[in-house]
Amino acid sequence: MQTSSLIVGFMIWVLISSLMPSIREDIVLTSGQASLVTAIPVILGSILRIPIGFYANRFGARWVFIVSFIILLFPVYYLSIASSFTDLLIGGLLLGVSGATFSIGVTSLPKYYPKEKHGFINGIYAVGNAGTAITTFAAPVIAQSLGWQSTIRLYILLIILFIGLNFLFGDKQETKVKNSMSEQIKGVYRNATLWFLSLFYFVTFGAFVAFTVFLPNFLVNNYHLDTVDAGLRTAGFIVLATLFRPLGGWLADKFNAYIMLMITFIGIAFSGILLSFSPGIGWYTIGSIAVAMSVGIGNGTVFKLVPLYFSKQAGIVNGIVSAMGGLGGFFPPIILTAVYTITDHYSIGFMALSQFAFICLVIVLFLYYQDQMNIERKIIESTAEAIIITNKDGVIQNVNPAFTRVTGFTKENVIGKKPSILHSGKQDAAFYKKMWVHIHQKGFWEGEIWNKRKNGEIYKEWLNISAVKNNVGDVKYYVGMFNDLTEFNQSKYRDHHS
Repeated sequence: MQTSSLIVGFMIWVLISSLMPSIREDIVLTSGQASLVTAIPVILGSILRIPIGFYANRFGARWVFIVSFIILLFPVYYLSIASSFTDLLIGGLLLGVSGATFSIGVTSLPKYYPKEKHGFINGIYAVGNAGTAITTFAAPVIAQSLGWQSTIRLYILLIILFIGLNFLFGDKQETKVKNSMSEQIKGVYRNATLWFLSLFYFVTFGAFVAFTVFLPNFLVNNYHLDTVDAGLRTAGFIVLATLFRPLGGWLADKFNAYIMLMITFIGIAFSGILLSFSPGIGWYTIGSIAVAMSVGIGNGTVFKLVPLYFSKQAGIVNGIVSAMGGLGGFFPPIILTAVYTITDHYSIGFMALSQFAFICLVIVLFLYYQDQMNIERKIIESTAEAIIITNKDGVIQNVNPAFTRVTGFTKENVIGKKPSILHSGKQDAAFYKKMWVHIHQKGFWEGEIWNKRKNGEIYKEWLNISAVKNNVGDVKYYVGMFNDLTEFNQSKYRDHHS
């Protein structure tokens, strides 16, 4: 129900851009005005995604879809009687409500499935992007027979149908989240990951929207295709990007999501470079197909990460991220038109897309490294054995919770000091000298040793010390892992007597 509702929402969202060649036959528009009118639905469609995502969490997808479709009845009818540039601006701005419906499902649907499936589920929901392909292909064909005004009026019947379907079949029992919007915003706005994800979606979904609204006019004006052929090619771009979105979500479920984002931005970067050389229609098609595949995978991957990092603030975060994606689609058509007006070609605009992708690639590499470090940290902290890490000079850099449990020393007590703080005095200097000779020669040492807890109690442990080297063989750290043999023997004694 939610996916089909999104299809209808996106069908409505691109009405103006799909019919622009026909509209310009009746309403005189400059190239700049045409670009602004096709981009204007993206503004409200982006900004409204934040409150709509929040209210989808509070009231459920059923009622938010119903209210959104009721609101859309006005701009769709108003556009069907538009006769001026101003009419198109007003109707187009309000038409943005249809694009904002995207944040309803990405907030609602993860409630029904485990985290392991969120990437694929959100990818399936985002098949609703196919609505833009349906309108982009079908609307110009229908307009040739009925006229663009009557074509727009047909969508009123579709809206009324889906108001009824959502009322009858929408889930009335959906889990609601009652937190206030300000509380949710306060809980996330300082989180850098939110803004990184917003940037990624700004580029990936922004490129999708930009190509969707830009291609019909571009192909007609630059390659002199007829409107139906341009619509068919644009629909092909949309379908490919849409089909790759659930694939991207599924791949992000199966593999590391950051690796999928690396592939995404490498693909976008090289595609942007290809398109910047103003190729013929053949190479332009190849570049556009590469963009469609890359942004499809990227869009699916981003919304795998959102519920993973922000499960408690999913509504507001989905709204913010998807809003940034929508805004990412607003600027490129205007920038490309301005670049063309100044330079008589689009190369700089496409090159800018590739540079944005390279910037995102660098950030993804940083997040991937950070994520790996967090995993390593969690492994160390959750390990049952006590762990102590020193630098090459033997100064303690880190310890895990098990170290505190065994020795009584907290991390703050020992960081910056040497392991000699644990010496019991039962082993002489010759013992430790022999130990370190073995470590230097073999790279490790293990055996029984007596140490002292913070409270002065002496205990026996089994200790394993390993040298950690870099790629050129230089020792950078020493890692010691040990178990309390006294505690182990006492446990065996209790088990035996029980």
